[in-house]
Amino acid sequence: MHLQSSRRTFLVRFGAGATASAFLPSFPAFAAPAGLGGVRFGYTAMTWGNEERQAIDDISAVGFPGIQFRGNAVTDFKPAELRDLLQQHKLTFVALSSGDLSLDAPAADQIAKHVANAQFVKNSGGLYLQILDQLKSHPRTATPDECKRLGNLLTELGKRTADIGIPLAYHNHLNTISESPANLDLILEAADPKYVKLELDTAHSVAGGGDPAKTIEKYHERLLFLHLKDVVDLPSTAAGKYPFQFVELGRGRVDLPAVFTALKKVHYRGWAIVELDRVPEKSRTPKECALISKTYLEQKIGTNI
Repeated sequence: MHLQSSRRTFLVRFGAGATASAFLPSFPAFAAPAGLGGVRFGYTAMTWGNEERQAIDDISAVGFPGIQFRGNAVTDFKPAELRDLLQQHKLTFVALSSGDLSLDAPAADQIAKHVANAQFVKNSGGLYLQILDQLKSHPRTATPDECKRLGNLLTELGKRTADIGIPLAYHNHLNTISESPANLDLILEAADPKYVKLELDTAHSVAGGGDPAKTIEKYHERLLFLHLKDVVDLPSTAAGKYPFQFVELGRGRVDLPAVFTALKKVHYRGWAIVELDRVPEKSRTPKECALISKTYLEQKIGTNI
């Protein structure tokens, strides 16, 4: 009962137009970068798990104009149904997380699957296809040859999705070949920039030892869209794949002000999707998490979502 009452209070305060500062940590002051009008913001449906229709309702209600889905949307929706539903909620279908590519599986079958997903995106009125890769075991250090092979495979897939009219974005990610910044460089060097763009995830970049602000400056011409994501460290365990927890924006160690300063510097014009894999605290709902991140962007970054 106490949690339900707290949740109702949280939503009433937002609905009444009050700020959510009481629910946010104390952020250090900084000068918000001006000139971010070219950035459009979306939110990922994955926080809601399989409740995608609820995600559509909540993301629209919070005020984000864009949405990203996981690959299960392909079987959960008919393209015309999803297109009409998103139009009713005034949401842009920014990207589909199409899954992964593996160097240890037949290329033809994988490419066929992701091309079919790209066609779903096209038929549903969506914009982009997101792809990542898969390591055979964890943890394992990828070789330069594997980076090159992955870049070539991504190029082949990117050519096929381009034929449909859907650009391909490669997603840097923990426990993949691109976990380290050096390997991400090798993959992008091997991949044709005409067909393989970058979808930069700020939290996965930091957790992998990278600097997302510097990566934005380095690859701004290939930056198709972003995942705005925050992360905190957790005690590492032998059984744990990730010694990290993903959290709402402003609650972790990603230097988001530096990210937005870099976006302004390179004159970025595109989508930035706020991503949160799951609710980090059981007392909150996915919608409340989205409100926290939106408030951070508006009050601390100075954005107008």
